[in-house]
Amino acid sequence: MVRVRLWGSLADGAEGQREVEIEAGNLRELLDGLGRDYPGLRPELERGISVSIDGRVYNDSWFTPISEQSEVVLLKRLKGG
Repeated sequence: MVRVRLWGSLADGAEGQREVEIEAGNLRELLDGLGRDYPGLRPELERGISVSIDGRVYNDSWFTPISEQSEVVLLKRLKGG
């Protein structure tokens, strides 16, 4: 199981939980599992979110591996400009 911290208002989509656990081996499995187990997160997931894995931010790198020891933080999509 991968432990995921939900940053800011994203916790509202997971019934107020700031940390959840999901069975996942890569980023795509993580996002699919979050949408399945926490339907309140689906609108944010569909809009696009950023995921920090061990301090590096990913947006669309679906097959990025995640281990049970990884530090994973779900954030609202970070946009540059």
